[in-house]
Amino acid sequence: MNKKHKSTGPMGPSQRQLRAGELVRHALVDILAREEFRDPALQGVSVTVGEVRTSPDLKHATVFCSPLVGSNDAKAVADALNRASAFIRGKLGRNIDMKFTPQLRFLADESYDEASAMDKLLDKVAEREGFEDGEEE
Repeated sequence: MNKKHKSTGPMGPSQRQLRAGELVRHALVDILAREEFRDPALQGVSVTVGEVRTSPDLKHATVFCSPLVGSNDAKAVADALNRASAFIRGKLGRNIDMKFTPQLRFLADESYDEASAMDKLLDKVAEREGFEDGEEE
């Protein structure tokens, strides 16, 4: 019986995956804040790590990141971090106490953009309802 494992079960990631993801996230924040990277796309860029999702075997991790300053392209920063992932993984292995250091895959975190767009939509709705209430009186 060879079962295929999903990255999350029907109830979401396990407590172990969540704990490992937070451990990796905290270590990555420290590494990205302290290290100097040779890649020009990472020069002088502060990177925010929003979430780390680990596989059930904890050997792979997907890191959702975005530049702290909105002027930088999040995809370009994620691509640059993917190019430097072997270097970052080596530093990560020295900073965390896990049996295996996970392979890292960086993706642009779009949750902040989505939240901003949702706020704008809610503001428009509130503004429209405010005008309608004012007209009825």
